[in-house]
Formats: sequence, structure tokens, C-alpha cells
Amino acid sequence: MLPYGSGLATAMARRLGRPCVYTPSARLALYLALRHWCRPGGRVLMSPVNDDVILFVVLAAGLRPVQAPVSVWDGNIDPAAVPERTWRNVDAVLTTNLYGIPDRVVELSRRCDELGIPLFEDAAHAIGTRVDGQPIGTFGTAAAFSLSKHVAATAGGFLAVEDERTRRKLETLRDELLLPRSLRADLSTTLRPLARSTVRGLHLVHPVWRTLQRFGMLERERDTFRMNLHAPRLAGCASEAPSLAAYDPWVRVDLHGYRSRHGALVRGQLKLRAARLDADLARRRAGSSLLAGTGWATRALQDLPADGGPSPLFRVPLLVQDRDQLVDRLVRHGVVAGYIYDPPLDDYAGAEFVEPSPDPSAARWFAAHTLPADPLLARRITKALTKERAALAHPPLGTRDDLALPVGPTGG
Repeated sequence: MLPYGSGLATAMARRLGRPCVYTPSARLALYLALRHWCRPGGRVLMSPVNDDVILFVVLAAGLRPVQAPVSVWDGNIDPAAVPERTWRNVDAVLTTNLYGIPDRVVELSRRCDELGIPLFEDAAHAIGTRVDGQPIGTFGTAAAFSLSKHVAATAGGFLAVEDERTRRKLETLRDELLLPRSLRADLSTTLRPLARSTVRGLHLVHPVWRTLQRFGMLERERDTFRMNLHAPRLAGCASEAPSLAAYDPWVRVDLHGYRSRHGALVRGQLKLRAARLDADLARRRAGSSLLAGTGWATRALQDLPADGGPSPLFRVPLLVQDRDQLVDRLVRHGVVAGYIYDPPLDDYAGAEFVEPSPDPSAARWFAAHTLPADPLLARRITKALTKERAALAHPPLGTRDDLALPVGPTGG
């Protein structure tokens, strides 16, 4: 009998040139990697500009998240700014590849090799991103991918590894962690992306979004950009880690079936959607190129490697003043901004749950001024920002990686 999800995994393996394990979600894929390579109590270096779910996955694996200094231009780890004492005391490094902009993977891989620790690539935003001709997800010990981020699905993840023996071991661990499939959950997973496409196609984003807000039908745990930490309850889970069950209320937010075994219905839909991945990446390249040429684009977009043209970003980070107010106004233009990671994880969770960054200023600034723009809506977003007279936000002078400031259309 073939392993669960082997057809999808084989297709992804052909794309990457590495063996892959299929998982219902990228968060489960990352958890598998952390459990396999890290002992409980280990310390994982990561960017504080990241989804809070990733923080809880690290905690669920029984590990201590160590927040790294980041680049003010892209929110990814700045390896040169990490103190040597921190390098000497971490047990693994987790990249972000935020919005599809690659981490400094060549340097991170070199440092991890020197230290003899694993490099895990969170490539959920970065299918199709390459560095020096090499796909993101093939630089480290293992890499977690999210199919749902790129083909409008609501399920599907992969863990790419270095060899077949490791793949087989991780398939066994995955099978132990999977929950039984449910026909009702499979139907919901199949129909949700279709409903979402219908809403967008009929230009109903604004009324539907406002209705969901009015009736409290949005994810209850995300009243702001971050979910409610529930600190006392979270602290009580530490004695049970590693455990997905203990941390389930946090890990499952926005994706309750993150470790549910999908039936043939969901896997069949994912196969059809995965067949459109290259077309999706081509559209993202075009939209990313358009947004990178606007006056709100971060300098990081100009410095992206041009392997085969513009990178097919999942979101294009634009730097704007009064970001929070602008996010609300953009709904009137049919643009709902998501994937905003503010405040940084060390400010959000505090020293009880993470080791704070030695220099949090860049992460705080980037998180507060970044507007993640969907490249598939590039023209609509550009038009909306122009109508709203959005102003470029300039990083503060004296920032560590301060470069020549980009010139914006409306000043700042």
C-alpha cells in the first residue's frame, strides 16, 4: 500500500529534487521536523516577524524560541547582527522567507554547518523562490511548504528532506500524529476555496467582510493581527510539551483541520489545484514585478535575485505610513489585507515564552509599517493606494542595514 499522500508528495519531490512527505498542513510539517531533529528544551533561532501559529508550533515541540535581529527591509533574520554568544547557544535555526523574500540562506546554512546544528526552512510563502538558481527549501536540513498559500486551497503541506531513509521515518511519525478523517471536514475543506473564489469573482469582498465583522463570524481568536495569547493557560501547557494536543487551541487557529487525515475528495482537489501551480507562480511574478516598481516598495524587492525573472512572491511587502488605518480603508476598494505580523513575537509573547531579540527596533518598525499586498491583485491595490494617497514610510536613520532610501511618490 502506498504511503498516505504519496502522489502529491512525488509531484513536489520532482519540483524540488528532494524527497517529500505529504502533510495536511505546513504547520504539521514543521512540527515533524522539530520533533525529529531537536530534543525537548532546545533553543531555536527565528525571526520575531512571523505568524504567531509558528511560535506555538515551536512551543508545542518543547522548544525555546530565540528571537533574532532582523533586516528592516524584509523582516528576515540578519545573521551578522546575531551575537556570537547567541550562535553558540542555539540548537537549530528556523528561516521565515517572509512573503516569499528569501532569507540569507547561504550564510545561514554555512553558520549551521559550522555549528553542527540543523537549518529548517519555513518555505510556506516561498514555493518558486530561488537563490543562485537553487530552490528555497533545498538549502537546509528540512523545509516545510504550504500548498494552500499558492493555489487557493485550504489544505496541503509538505516536508522536504535530504534522503529517503529520513522520509520514511517522518512518514511514520506523521501517521502517528494524524487524526481520523471526517467527511464533514473534507466537504468543508473542498468547498471553502470555491466559496472564496465566488466572493472575489462577484466583487463581494467589501459587503461580505463587513457582514462577517458585524456578526462576529471572523476567527474569534484574531480580533487584532495577533490571536489572544491566553498567557496563564499557555504557561500551564509547558509541562506537557512536546504535545500537539496540549497546544491545539493555539496551533489550530485559522486551520482547525491542520492534522486531520484528508480523504480522496480533498486530495483529488489538491491534485487538480497543484497542476495549476506554475500558472499561479507566473501570475505572481507579473504582479510582484508591478508592485516592486511602485513607490511604496521596500528596498528588499530591488535586491531580490533575478533568477528567471521576478520572484513569485506570496505577498509583496509595501512600506506605508499609518498602516493600520490604511488597512481598514482598503476594504472599501475590495482589498482585505492579511498576513500582518504585528507586534513582533517577543513583544507579543514576552520573555516568559521567548528569548527576546537583543535588538528589536528593526522588527518593531518593519511590523508596524508593512502592508502585505497580494500580487494577484496588483493593479487593484496600486489603484487603491493611489486613491487613498498612501505615503511611503522611511526606515529610521541609523538602522543597522540602512541603505540608500527608496524615493516614494508621496513623500513621508
